[in-house]
Amino acid sequence: MAFGEVKVIPVNGHGPEDVVVDDQGRIYTGVDDGRILRVEPDGKRIDVLGDTGGRPLGLEFFGDDLLICDAKAGLLTMPLAGGAITTLATSAVGLDFVFCNNAAVAADGTVYFTDSSRRFGIEKWRDDLIEQTGGGRLLRRTPDGKIEQLADGFQFANGVALPPDESYVAVAETGAYRVARVWLTGDKAGTRDYLVDDLWGYPDNISTGSDGLIWITVASPKVPALSLIQKLPAPLRAGVRALPTALQPAPARECGVRGVTPDGKQVHELRGEIDGFHVLVGVRERAGKLYFGSLEDNAIAVTSV
Repeated sequence: MAFGEVKVIPVNGHGPEDVVVDDQGRIYTGVDDGRILRVEPDGKRIDVLGDTGGRPLGLEFFGDDLLICDAKAGLLTMPLAGGAITTLATSAVGLDFVFCNNAAVAADGTVYFTDSSRRFGIEKWRDDLIEQTGGGRLLRRTPDGKIEQLADGFQFANGVALPPDESYVAVAETGAYRVARVWLTGDKAGTRDYLVDDLWGYPDNISTGSDGLIWITVASPKVPALSLIQKLPAPLRAGVRALPTALQPAPARECGVRGVTPDGKQVHELRGEIDGFHVLVGVRERAGKLYFGSLEDNAIAVTSV
């Protein structure tokens, strides 16, 4: 199904990658110069709440704070009203974070979050997709501050979500066109399977909506040239990585979102091009509206389900 009417709201910054929405309809996002912004529902007022000094990506509400996955600075928090940034972690199980990306917060305050790659930081995200390093990992921070690794071997571990019953953690694997499930409870606890497999493009952030569905972004359709490059011998793949960004495979303007039940059944799918908006990488559903973030534009977008 094509997108219906979409409202594009300019923000005073580039790449508002993820979005969260409070009970007043205000939208929180982070842009690539490190600032955390709060956008009024009509888009006419934008407040700067803080500055991570890095590259904020995934955002979540965390009690009276905003939880921030910063690709450069690690796992952070900041008061929702704005103020000083607190660092929760920059490493886990003996490894520094290379690409802290996205998170989900359980009812008891446990944080599940991804470190996308063990080799490539955010400036070289394309390199991980080319090399298919399988170095992404899923981490868990308990309320007492302990961090453990739940699973690894993901092809660019990206978005994270919990179903309403918190029986598993969903993890988007951008490089494998799928969303994995790491089971937390029941007979499957400790095992991994797939919520959605063989998507038509590259999944990025995911989130659980007020409707109980898990919403999955698709930033771009599959790029045939990238699929061919991934099959090349290592020296040739390295040669492609050395090319200027403008000569490497790039996302298309088409994008989409899919809403699925906790058992993976598709309920909604919107797909197409949005004027003035592309590389859709963040999604939140609240009260029948969808809020989108972008990796490449200077705007967020809102539409109805």
